[in-house]
This record gives sequence, structure tokens and C-alpha cells, in this order.
Amino acid sequence: MDYTKAKAFIVKKLNLELPSNLYYHGFHHTVDVLNATKLIIEFENIKGDDVELLKTAALFHDCGFLKGPEEHEKSGCELAAEYLPQFDYSQEQVQLIQGMIMATKVPQQPQNHLEEIICDADLDYLGRDDFEFIAASLFRELKESGILKTEEDWNRIQLKFLSSHRYFTTYAKRLREPGKLKHLEEIKNIVKSYDEN
Repeated sequence: MDYTKAKAFIVKKLNLELPSNLYYHGFHHTVDVLNATKLIIEFENIKGDDVELLKTAALFHDCGFLKGPEEHEKSGCELAAEYLPQFDYSQEQVQLIQGMIMATKVPQQPQNHLEEIICDADLDYLGRDDFEFIAASLFRELKESGILKTEEDWNRIQLKFLSSHRYFTTYAKRLREPGKLKHLEEIKNIVKSYDEN
């Protein structure tokens, strides 16, 4: 498994080929998830091949957007199967990575510790100080693609999402859950103000 070459390949591809209107799901999000994955790897004391497998999954988890937003996790799995063997990833390693990609599909349902790590890295921002900025980029992306119309719709969706979301790793439960709950309270108050008017 040549992680360095696989990384160089997918980084170049995402940079050159992702649509420019992916304000949330752009290359910057992949970098963010990779960085969060590295923090969780260290905190959870992951060793051996699992380190490279996790980092590869982080890099490939949203590459399906190269084909379009619909079922992008499935597309990402297809691209991983197409590209990763060129970088000496075995069939078994590709399957593990595909499992991690599919685990990020909302609602998240990870089946093992590696999938839990990728899920928490993907939604790491929910518990961070840059939450509002990142959430605004997702709202912009969804609004421009016609999925959402108003900020009220968005806040109601966020309330539902944050209320049902849960973190899986010790890292995220300890370091991201408190921030997420704070953001949830803020959104609850915003939605409450709509209902009072």
C-alpha cells in the first residue's frame, strides 16, 4: 500500500476536478477530515496499517462528488476500487476503505472502530468553534443546488440533525460533544423564536 502516491493522486484530482460550487464538500473539507482523522488516530492510539487505511479513507470519503452529489458514497467506493489497486492496495484493504466511506452516509451507522473514527472525523466540526462558519458553507451549497430555500428551513434541519447525531469515539465524546451541545442549544433558541412569532 503506497499511501503517499495514492494521496498525491487523489489530492490533484480533487483539486482539479471538483465543481467550484461545493462550498462545503470542496477539497478544503477533505483536508479538514484528514486533519481530524490524524488527531483521532493519535488520541485513540491507532497503529500499523490502520493508520494509512484511515488516512486513505479520509482522502477518498467524498471523492464521489467527482461524479455528482447523488449517492456520492457509493460513487466514492467505485472510484476507490478503480484507483487504489494502482497504488498496491489489496482487495481486502480496498474493502475496508469502502466500508469506511459508506459509514459516513447519514444517518451514520459504523460497524467497527475504523468506521467510527471516519464518521467522527467527517462531522468533527459539529463540536468546534468554527461550526457556524462551516455550517453556513453547507447552507449555501444546499441553497444554490435548490435543496433548501430559507434560513428557517436550514435551522430546522440543523436542529433535527444535531439532536439525533451522536459521536462514537472517546476522542469526540470528550473533546467535541460539549461544543456540539452548546451549538444545539443555540439553534434550539433560534427555532424557538420562529415558533413564538
